[in-house]
Amino acid sequence: MTVFDDGYPGVSGLAPDLLRALRAAAADAARDGVVFYVNSGKRSPAYQNKLYREAISKYGSAEEAARWVATPDTSAHVSGNAVDIGHSAAKAWLSEHGARYGLCQIYRNEPWHFELRPEAVEHGCPPMYADPSHDPRLRR
Repeated sequence: MTVFDDGYPGVSGLAPDLLRALRAAAADAARDGVVFYVNSGKRSPAYQNKLYREAISKYGSAEEAARWVATPDTSAHVSGNAVDIGHSAAKAWLSEHGARYGLCQIYRNEPWHFELRPEAVEHGCPPMYADPSHDPRLRR
């Protein structure tokens, strides 16, 4: 899905400010021939829990899984405040230009994951966390 596909709940369920910033960036990126695809946006708590359980199985522990997947009660995807952007050209464009729109990569190990940081428009994006396990917002 593109960031303009309101028929997809993962897009239409994003927080309004995030969606506005994402669409503004996507419109500008399109002038450079780059299309933003949403690999994952707003998620239900049940789906996030499924991803979390799968990560525990894959990585062998909750501690290792936390490097890649948040719990349903801490995930920015569940609240509609995070989006995973697809295709390398789009991720590269957003990494380079995203701060202009307040869109920042949050985790060094997840170049596809972006969140809205309005202060980035004036001050640039904050330093990235190594991975979600280092993000104090996700600690239970």
